[in-house]
Amino acid sequence: MMNKNIVVLLDTAEANLANGMGRFEAIVEASVTRVRPVVLAAITTALGVAPLLPDIVWRSMGITIMFGLIVGSMLTIVFVPVLYSIFYRVKAPSSVHRRKP
Repeated sequence: MMNKNIVVLLDTAEANLANGMGRFEAIVEASVTRVRPVVLAAITTALGVAPLLPDIVWRSMGITIMFGLIVGSMLTIVFVPVLYSIFYRVKAPSSVHRRKP
């Protein structure tokens, strides 16, 4: 599931680039538009594993899956765009760096 989320996020960024956006805007827009689907997929899967929690044999596996999905989703939302920016040496537009007096 995490691999799918990463591929879709990067594919969305590449589609934004093909539509004429700059690299910075493309990755920011892709990240913003993919937050809800990534979080909702993790929540629904975690809730699907919740019936395992009362069973003593499956409890540890259920907790591990739930925790892994939540942490992995947050890493997908934050870490992947940062790595993309580092690998492609993406610079923010100068208007983003300006301080307001």
